Amino acid sequence: MNTDLEEFLKAYERANNSHVWANVEPFIASEATYWFTDGSYAGKAEIRQAIETTFTNIQDEVYQISNVRWPLVTDNEAVCTYAFTWQGIVNGEQKSGKGRGTNVLKRQNDSWKIIHEHLSV
Repeated sequence: MNTDLEEFLKAYERANNSHVWANVEPFIASEATYWFTDGSYAGKAEIRQAIETTFTNIQDEVYQISNVRWPLVTDNEAVCTYAFTWQGIVNGEQKSGKGRGTNVLKRQNDSWKIIHEHLSV
């Protein structure tokens, strides 16, 4: 497997676990679209609002990606599918969940960027 793609995805997971938008933002292309169970978001401004809402609503969240598959990898595009889990405190109570994810990545200026993410439960 392409080591830089694996490293990219692990770094993205760590950035999300930092709960700081400034750490997550560099992984996302300006034209990205994100589809979550609660809605669809286009562009960094909408994606930022959705992600920061999650950071606010789930305190001390730990997000983990596993069972990664790369059905498409070229020099400039890649697609991965994976399972994800999360746990954290919601309204003062410990909660957890799981689902499936798909990310579409594109090489831009010699670095990978997410141009689409789809998470569903």
